[in-house]
Amino acid sequence: MIVDKIKKREPTAKKITKKVDIPVGQWVKCDKCKEILYKEAVRSNYNICPNCGAYFRMHINRRLDLVLDEGTYKKFNLNIDTSNPLDLEDYPKKIKALREKTGLEEAVACGQGKIKGEDVVICVMDSGFLMGSMGAVVGEKITYAIEKAIELKLPIIIFCVSGGARMQEGIISLMQMAKTTSAISKLNEAGLLYISVLTDPTYGGVTASFASIADIILAEPGAMIGFAGQRVIEQTIGETLPEGFQTSEFLLEHGFIDKIVERKDLKDTLYELIQYHK
Repeated sequence: MIVDKIKKREPTAKKITKKVDIPVGQWVKCDKCKEILYKEAVRSNYNICPNCGAYFRMHINRRLDLVLDEGTYKKFNLNIDTSNPLDLEDYPKKIKALREKTGLEEAVACGQGKIKGEDVVICVMDSGFLMGSMGAVVGEKITYAIEKAIELKLPIIIFCVSGGARMQEGIISLMQMAKTTSAISKLNEAGLLYISVLTDPTYGGVTASFASIADIILAEPGAMIGFAGQRVIEQTIGETLPEGFQTSEFLLEHGFIDKIVERKDLKDTLYELIQYHK
């Protein structure tokens, strides 16, 4: 048959498959501009997208490194552990997994350090730990830090980031609002400076308590700040709300915050405010 006489054509060139070696975990995607970025380039730029200027959220350790003088941070060691008041089966497992993943004990770290030589008490919250939600341990650590600031007669700075109260701890989590607010009241009576820095996002019980009652309220550019989300509010009041009404820029315009400060200027700004208060 004719088909049998047709010779199979030999391939002129062999197909070469080259494996591209892309290191795992060294790239990150910007949620705003969708650009794929080299992690180290973002880190060296204050955790800000070099393409569009969007702010990435920061780990507690990174935040402390940027704000405090090198080697001056001393953590307050409180011998307390996260409880499970509602006896939820998965809650302790989730806490354990988050501790292993983030290297953090809880959603806030509190301690003492120096900003350009000025002693301060500082608390930094982290969205990577249950979205910075405020449970009993978070409330206790912040309250302890405020009381320590009163004892040492030092200004206190709290970096806020949170989704609100920690519902896994029920009414215990809501009680932290009154607890922290009461501590701030004592700080005010002592005549000491309290600076709150609102970062993205700051919502719920944290906004409704210690985050919004500072002597001076600063915020990062583009930070989302509020009590409830836009959709929840619109459904509750039956009205359409202005676009971007929960951004730090909108809140500055309407007097809720005092100043928007870029990360590169934050350390200098905090130092100047401490000097003014002195």
